[in-house]
Amino acid sequence: MTMNLFNQFLSPQMMGIPLVLVATIMPLLMFYITPRLINNRTTTIQNWLIITFTKQLMSPINKSGHTWTLPLMVVIYLLLLINLFGLLPYTFTPTTQLSMNMSLAVPLWLMTVLVGMRNQPTTSLAHMLPMGTPMMLIPILIIIETVSLLIRPVALGVRLTANLTAGHLLITLISTATLILAQTMPLVSLLAMMLLLLLTGLEIAVAMIQAYVFTLLLSLYLQENI
Repeated sequence: MTMNLFNQFLSPQMMGIPLVLVATIMPLLMFYITPRLINNRTTTIQNWLIITFTKQLMSPINKSGHTWTLPLMVVIYLLLLINLFGLLPYTFTPTTQLSMNMSLAVPLWLMTVLVGMRNQPTTSLAHMLPMGTPMMLIPILIIIETVSLLIRPVALGVRLTANLTAGHLLITLISTATLILAQTMPLVSLLAMMLLLLLTGLEIAVAMIQAYVFTLLLSLYLQENI
């Protein structure tokens, strides 16, 4: 039962080709800007969401950090669509894989660190040691701050993976219980189905929130180094 439960997180293949590539590319293909002079409803909603997210993310950041607007918006749009598409039946969610989340988190976090080291190396290194630290505590605090800095990408990737994996496991468990109890205990099965609908709505909210939190934390890391 445990192996079957976690088989949903294995990357499916067709003709030797991992379908995770298709699942990752499809959301990017959904973002289409029409060449019309007047936008349709879909493009108008997309533009409104992008402008709203851009103002929310970039308003606390200095002007020098506004060049990161396009990469951050691509990340939040990609994660948002992948997370939402993963809730559809017979689909695969690439963001439940820790390897993919870490491959997103580590380069983006490293770029924020490198930007800080290039633009203001003294200020970036000053974060490693608070002012007024006693001489005896300097080596310990430097080690602690270094570990806390290096653990940031791990926290980004693990947070996204854990939240989505937990939600998918709960949906699988409740849906399995609903099907099994449908013949023997119809009333309990109906209650389980209502709970499943509520959980699905919650997972839609979690999918959107986790994409926003991932990008928001990246913008905060960037703000520290700009």
